[in-house]
Amino acid sequence: MPSGRTHDRITLYALPLIAGVTFWQTRSSNVTLLVAGGFLFGGLMFGPDLDIYSVQFQRWGFLRWIWLPYQKSLRHRSFLSHGPIIGTTLRILYLGCLLTTLVILVLVIAQKLWNLSFTWQDLGETIGRSLMNYDTEYIALFLGLELGAMSHSLSDWGGSAYKRLQKQGLRGLLTSSKIKKRKPTSRGRRRATVSKDKGKITKDK
Repeated sequence: MPSGRTHDRITLYALPLIAGVTFWQTRSSNVTLLVAGGFLFGGLMFGPDLDIYSVQFQRWGFLRWIWLPYQKSLRHRSFLSHGPIIGTTLRILYLGCLLTTLVILVLVIAQKLWNLSFTWQDLGETIGRSLMNYDTEYIALFLGLELGAMSHSLSDWGGSAYKRLQKQGLRGLLTSSKIKKRKPTSRGRRRATVSKDKGKITKDK
């Protein structure tokens, strides 16, 4: 598996290509900025390795504790963290739920202290209009985050496949994981003990 520095280099080297292709396809500087920014953020701070104590995790600084429940809930390199689309979607939902909870608490406190005049219905309508009016921007940002995350996952998978190819040849590419040896069951252990005891008795005779 590539190191954190290698992942960073891949993200930084691929950034001009991502930005160039996006601008070539969209002819929009705003969309290009969102895709490139999302790609950079996704590759450096919002990638699949947030499920372990990684460079991405450490870059959150004093806020990195918010990812501890995420790490405890997922197995490293599982499909839910490293899988296409679902990994990025799950991280967005996770972070979105935390931010929504924080915003609700702040608004409730502000409403109590300063008697702010707003309703939750008005807030919901404002968010809904934002999602409708800026749908292209949200899609561009999600695409950038996904590309940044997938550059990380693909380099992991590519590095693992290359090591298997070196060690096992082409057959190593067909088997994604090593076959684990079965642990002996209690019945098997009993049989092994009995056979050893018989061997000792025979020798005594």
